[in-house]
Amino acid sequence: MKATVAICTHNRGFDLKEAIDSCIRQDFDPGVFEVIVIDNRSTDNTKEIVLGYQDYLEPRIHYVLEKNLGLSYARNRAIREARGEYILFIDDDAVASESLIQKMLEVFEMDESIGCVGGRIDPIWQGKAPQWLPAKYRTLYSILDYSDVLKEMDSGIPFGANVAFRTSIFQVLDPFRVDLGRIGSNLLSGEESELIARIRQKYKIFYSPFASVEHKIAESRSTAKWFLRRMYWQGVTDALRSEKKSEFCWKSAVKLVAASFALLFTFYNVKFRIRFLTNVMYGSGVIAGVLGSRARQPINQSKAV
Repeated sequence: MKATVAICTHNRGFDLKEAIDSCIRQDFDPGVFEVIVIDNRSTDNTKEIVLGYQDYLEPRIHYVLEKNLGLSYARNRAIREARGEYILFIDDDAVASESLIQKMLEVFEMDESIGCVGGRIDPIWQGKAPQWLPAKYRTLYSILDYSDVLKEMDSGIPFGANVAFRTSIFQVLDPFRVDLGRIGSNLLSGEESELIARIRQKYKIFYSPFASVEHKIAESRSTAKWFLRRMYWQGVTDALRSEKKSEFCWKSAVKLVAASFALLFTFYNVKFRIRFLTNVMYGSGVIAGVLGSRARQPINQSKAV
C-alpha cells in the first residue's frame, strides 16, 4: 500500500461526505491507497455515512471508532491503523485537490530524509471574512500559503488540515502528544507544532504549494467571540508546553494587566480593542494553563497513544 489518507472526525457528518468524496476522486491509482475515517466518539450520523461508502468501495475505505476523546488520540489511532508507506491527514471540513496524493508523494520520493510534507491550505469562508483580523493571526484559521514554489521549511510548520508523514518515522518517534490538541469542543492546540519540532531534529520538512486543499471556515468562526476564545486556548496551550511556567505566567500576567488598562481608552477603535482583548484572553489562558498543569500528573507517552 503506497498511501493512507486519514480523516479524523467528531460530530461533523454534514461536512464529512464532501471530504471523503474528494479523497476518493484522486488522480492516483485507486489500488494503492486507502481512506481511513477515525470516528472520535461522534454522536451524529458519522458512522452511517462512512459505512454507506463500504457497500461499493470496500476495501478502499475503512471506518474506525476511537473511544478516547481527543484529536491526538484519533490521529495516533490513524497512524496505528495505516497500511500506507505515507500517511496524509486532511481535516473533516477540508476538500482535497484531485492531485493531492500524487503531489505529496512526489516530494517524499525526492529524498528519503524528508519526513514530513505540508501543503497549501486555501480558506473557504462560509461567512464574511473578518476585516478586523490582524494578518499575523490568519494562521489560527489554518490558512497556509508558505511559498509559491516547492521549498524546505526551515521555519514555520505545516498545519494538520493538510499534512503528510513518512509512516516509518513513527517507529523511532513518538506520535502526537495526547495532552495537547483539541478534545471535544475545546480549542486546545500545540500537538502539531510539538511533533514537527521533534521531526525537524531528525528529518527534513518540505512545503508544496501544488499539494493543496480547501478548508471550510464556518460562519461562527468569523466572529470576534470565536477568535478571542481561540486566543484563550492558545494561551493554555503555550503554558502547557512552556518549560519555565512560573516566569511565563508572570510575564503574561503583566501584559494582561496592561492590556486591561489600555482597553479603557480604545472603546471606539475596534482594531485596537481587538488587539488588547487578544492580550487579555491570551494572558488569561496562560494563567489557567499554568495553574491547571500543576494539578496534572505527567503522561507516559508510550502508554497513552
